Amino acid sequence: MTVPATVAELVREFRANGRIVVVGASLAGLRAAEALREEGFTGSLTIIGDEPYEPYDRPPLSKQVLKGWVPADHTKLPRLREVDAEWRLGVAATGLDRAAKQVRLADGRQVPYDRLLIATGTRARQWPNPVEAALDGVHTLRSRDDAAQLQKALAAPPSRVLVIGAGFIGSEIASVCRELDLPVTVVERGSAPLVGALGGVIGEIAAQMQRDHGVDLRCGLGVSSLEGDSGGHVRRAHLSDGTTVDADVVVASLGSIRNVEWLEGAGLASGFWGVGCDAGGRAFDINGVVTDSIWVAGDVARAPHVLYEYQFLAMEHWDNAVLGAEVAAHNMVNLEPHYRPHLLLPGFWSGQFGVNIKSVGVPPFGDEIVFTQGSVEERHFAAAYGRRGRIVAAVTFDHGKWLEYYGSLIEQSGPFPPPPPGWDRPPELRPIPAEFPDPGVPTALPDVVLTGHAPSERTAEFRPPRR
Repeated sequence: MTVPATVAELVREFRANGRIVVVGASLAGLRAAEALREEGFTGSLTIIGDEPYEPYDRPPLSKQVLKGWVPADHTKLPRLREVDAEWRLGVAATGLDRAAKQVRLADGRQVPYDRLLIATGTRARQWPNPVEAALDGVHTLRSRDDAAQLQKALAAPPSRVLVIGAGFIGSEIASVCRELDLPVTVVERGSAPLVGALGGVIGEIAAQMQRDHGVDLRCGLGVSSLEGDSGGHVRRAHLSDGTTVDADVVVASLGSIRNVEWLEGAGLASGFWGVGCDAGGRAFDINGVVTDSIWVAGDVARAPHVLYEYQFLAMEHWDNAVLGAEVAAHNMVNLEPHYRPHLLLPGFWSGQFGVNIKSVGVPPFGDEIVFTQGSVEERHFAAAYGRRGRIVAAVTFDHGKWLEYYGSLIEQSGPFPPPPPGWDRPPELRPIPAEFPDPGVPTALPDVVLTGHAPSERTAEFRPPRR
């Protein structure tokens, strides 16, 4: 038998009888499982998830669920096809033995695999003081249970809601509160809402939008402590400037933490920013060597992107979870030269205060911004971000129909400022500093993080040469 024929037979054998384990039973995990079956994998498929629920959709949690339009338990993701998998829900993965190719579970069992997909995503960062975090009325928002509890608290209704952090989730929660006619105070350590994701220029527009809708927005401040009453319910927050805010519902919107602790000691390039992998989803070990049996997808993955100087991107976006999972699944059951890259151009949207905010590209990669269409005063505009004379991202406020145009320019490394489309052009295309905060300034992390690959982020394993 020839070498190509032998390789083809090995691929057929694995597709028929191999064992694949997916750790992470959310959007990326489900779509990967579906893609594996679509690719012709008929072997053993196990999906592990720490929550007791089947995969559900997260974007509605901070919007329709909080408004009371949709119950939290009505957000189950649709199945695109039957996956014929063994579901192990409500039990977390606690360890990975790469030598034995086994995933250790919290209940003491071990699940063997031939190939593994890590899709463990992120969790909400909790309020740092455990005693204060345990007060009734203190919430985070990430899971289905979080959304159900917060919706119930908002429906009570509270006398005032305090939102700590004005990233996208915090801003969306504040918007829902105003739609429900609830008094809300937002405290943000940065200079403005959304400043980490979109920069200070857009942040000031978002700040004015919040204040115009009755939000008590306080920027450049932190919350020093939370105070509860004798019954253990939160009643007051003490701010860093010495003032206080009375509130009986507090939402800590402090960003997310990637779920990588269970990989401690596994020898993978995992850490604060997620799990390093190549553009095809194959995980790196701690020395930057690509693995042969482990893939990564979704929020927990960090991979180099050709359009952004091969810097590593960690993307907490819906499309990234879906398309990254499909690419990883394809590559898990194929060999070179049939691998595919996952080079998604990042994009997201957020609905808040009656405005649909959309973005494409990686705004924090840029250092300049120019308004290219529409009116800032009417909050109906498009703006582009640039770096070194080329466009790297764009953002629109109620002007999303042009986003595809800007996306095509980014993919072509088009010039900055870009040639504006349409008729609603501003009097002059004058780039100005985008005013992104210094990386050392404490503020909410953007939805796309340029993680780099600093040596200080990993611990290498050095082995002496054999003699």
